[in-house]
Amino acid sequence: MTDRHRIGADGLSATIQARGAELVSLCDAAGGEYLWQAGPEWRRHAPVLFPIVGKLAGDTLRHAGAEHRLTQHGFARDRRFEWVEREPASCRLRLTDDAESRALFPFGFTLELAYALAGGTLTVTARIANPGEAVLPCAIGAHPAFRWPLVPGAPKEAHRLVFEQPEHGPAHRLEGGLLGPAEPSPVQGRDLPLSPALFARDALILPDVASRALRYEAPDGTALTVRWEGYPDLGIWSKPEGADFLCIEPWHGMSSPVGWDGDFAEKPGLLHIPPGGSRDFTWSVTL
Repeated sequence: MTDRHRIGADGLSATIQARGAELVSLCDAAGGEYLWQAGPEWRRHAPVLFPIVGKLAGDTLRHAGAEHRLTQHGFARDRRFEWVEREPASCRLRLTDDAESRALFPFGFTLELAYALAGGTLTVTARIANPGEAVLPCAIGAHPAFRWPLVPGAPKEAHRLVFEQPEHGPAHRLEGGLLGPAEPSPVQGRDLPLSPALFARDALILPDVASRALRYEAPDGTALTVRWEGYPDLGIWSKPEGADFLCIEPWHGMSSPVGWDGDFAEKPGLLHIPPGGSRDFTWSVTL
């Protein structure tokens, strides 16, 4: 069985790989590629962030008196998922806890990723289920990297994000990979002008956004729309120099706040899934 599966419908195509259940290509009817192709500036395309988003202090998960080494964004993005379904316009993959995962993250889980193309939209659904007998604390995040500029040769600074709703809440930046204090947001009502300089201090993090959609627009009107459900938070990231991608990242959870280093189950912003329970999280992109 191959480690990649290509789906197609209504003129769009997408390719998903088993490693990390990661989306690695998204093309329009003309064959134009909209996803970053993992260049030397950043070797990923659209990783799945689980069971944490961001970093823990000292890359250490503390729980019930024990310590576990768990590095940035967790391990799911580097694990091989099993194929559950592989259809012409959809697929589904699954990762379950095992001895290797429990050495890093001492909780039972099942994580499924489903991809489907229809009507010019790719929809990605993550389902986290708790098969264990204790509450499952965790975070989940999407990390798709779209080409920037959207139109070859267009100035990066001429692009913008237009949110569905005005975004008046605070923003956060990272300090050594950890969540810094709240500060004024660069979003101007519904608009966020884009430039490489925006990422000189790493990712822009917007907790509890009002919107559930945004448009990523080029100066000539070329655009794509990203929507999300179940994810309250949003990260926006690129490298400040030389990387032609823009990550639009719906999250549930984020890095530990600077100065916080308690029991993982009490970490701010986590999900808490009861035994036998599950939660779904969806994001989509329309070209």
